[in-house]
Amino acid sequence: MPITETKTTSLQTATPTTALADIVTTLEEDIIFGRLFPRERLVEDALMARFGAKRHLVRQALGELERMGIIVKKQNKGALIRDYSRAEVEEIYEMRELLHARAVQRMPLPAPPALIASLEEINRRLATSLRAGDLRSMYHLNNEFHDTLFGHCQNRYLAESIRHFAWQAHPIRSFRIANPELFAHALEEHDQMIAAMREGDRERLEQLCVDHIQPSKQAYLTTRPLADERDTP
Repeated sequence: MPITETKTTSLQTATPTTALADIVTTLEEDIIFGRLFPRERLVEDALMARFGAKRHLVRQALGELERMGIIVKKQNKGALIRDYSRAEVEEIYEMRELLHARAVQRMPLPAPPALIASLEEINRRLATSLRAGDLRSMYHLNNEFHDTLFGHCQNRYLAESIRHFAWQAHPIRSFRIANPELFAHALEEHDQMIAAMREGDRERLEQLCVDHIQPSKQAYLTTRPLADERDTP
């Protein structure tokens, strides 16, 4: 099934905007959908022209993306899409595994019916977006599913940390979202998570939440040249 896109690509001029959130969201999507690649430069003048925005607003957007861990700023090179070494990938995913496991350990289980119903509805909408090949909806609904699930850990700082490391892994996670077969399997795993929450099976839920993030990591490690395995630019 072909994946289609509902939003203007990064190589085209987007609708002019001065909204900081719009610039951040658009660039975030460009990265997660693989329209911008690791080590690619984000040039301020080009972004100003694309978004019809003043320089200070573009710089604020780049600063927000840097805070999220999606880009890095290097002397004499400016803002670059973050690149990863093998060690960095392993360290990021170690943190994600630890945080997911801890969140599950804190969750009141069985989960309340209202939460189960909410997760089931999000996953139904995700399945509809997958059938339509709507990458943008898939990405945002997938985030909504995980925010809703891990928000049940009853520790907002833990939930925010999970979100932060998901941001750190943006270019890595894009492999699963852009692959219909991998993403369909992710939705099956979501259903299994919901069932474990309904049944109060904490051990099963913890294993599912840790295993769930592995396919994108393995795809990234096996298909992309890593920062420590290629020539320095």
